[in-house]
Amino acid sequence: MTNYDDLTLVNVTREGHVGVVALNRPDARNAINGELGDQFHEALRRVANDDSMRSILIRGEGKSFCVGGDVKMFNEQASGPSDVSPTKRVTNLLHGTEVIDLLLAIPQPTVSAVQGHAMGLGSTIAMFCDVMVVADDAKIADTHVNVGLVAGDGGAVTFPLMMPFGAAKWYLMTGDRISGEEAVRLGMALRSVPEDQLLDTAMELAGKLASMPPLAAQGTKATLNRIVRNRMDQVLEFGLLFEGATFLSEDHKEASSAFVERREPNFTGR
Repeated sequence: MTNYDDLTLVNVTREGHVGVVALNRPDARNAINGELGDQFHEALRRVANDDSMRSILIRGEGKSFCVGGDVKMFNEQASGPSDVSPTKRVTNLLHGTEVIDLLLAIPQPTVSAVQGHAMGLGSTIAMFCDVMVVADDAKIADTHVNVGLVAGDGGAVTFPLMMPFGAAKWYLMTGDRISGEEAVRLGMALRSVPEDQLLDTAMELAGKLASMPPLAAQGTKATLNRIVRNRMDQVLEFGLLFEGATFLSEDHKEASSAFVERREPNFTGR
């Protein structure tokens, strides 16, 4: 049986044929820094090859699913010493695309259970699962623009696929939050429930997927994900080019500093 004991920032357990992958950095609302990102990647690789798991439930420990990339880390990189190279500062983009590839490549059906906040990379992780279940009062957003970045990776792919195109433009260009109930109305999430019912509901859905004939369920998932990969081929390279450019911008540096210093940013368009 696959061993997960060495993963300290990701808890991996199994209930029957359902594998549960839990982001475990609750004090930071599961913000993804380098160590958590590496361990999450490794957890996804292992569960993909774990035959004891026929479906995967992804969730976050604590009050939030995942608030995205660690903005404090971004601020340190953006305002750090000159020996922090542009290549190193853009590495986060590559990690994000690796997560997308891994989530699409996992053969088992995946369910995300979203409570609290799912922001930026957190919303990407939740939305690239096959089924998303949300708490009524959850807050989901692609907040790239709020930290001075082009929304060029996950959200640019999933938002136009999962809601009306006009709504996708609005939410990607403003970073406005979407409640759990609104997520269901838009078609992003399958079901919205009170938070105290979230895990039971998500586990029930993951259990149903695990009870399906594995080859049929996995083949159906792989077939439908060709649509997602088609969309990725259309927008991802272009979006990442622009996102990478803004990662090195003065506005991104200002947005990251303002977030850490708890003040309003002053954007200059540079």
